[in-house]
Amino acid sequence: MTTSREQRSLPADGRDDVVARLEREIAQLRKAVDSHATVDQAIGVLVAVCRLAPAAGFEVLREVSQRTNIKLYTVADAVLDWALKQKPLPVDVDRDLQAALRRHSHAVDDPDQPG
Repeated sequence: MTTSREQRSLPADGRDDVVARLEREIAQLRKAVDSHATVDQAIGVLVAVCRLAPAAGFEVLREVSQRTNIKLYTVADAVLDWALKQKPLPVDVDRDLQAALRRHSHAVDDPDQPG
């Protein structure tokens, strides 16, 4: 009987395939962790600046992503650039962000908000 801690031998030619697959999987997992952190930080910006609940912050980002057909991570990154670097938001992201904020918050008229 083998346990999960025992190593099973692979043919030498199969090792290269396994190593390549594991390297791809590690790269994908690292990207996912980075993307998740960016989205969480953007939610934090919306919570702080727009006075939204965290769940509403995620919904706002998700709606903007879907309406603009821009990946969630990219929308979140634009919100972070706006907050940290004072870069303007892309026009379509800004427009749809304002609309989503109106749907999810009554504090949209704050002059410090995106736009």
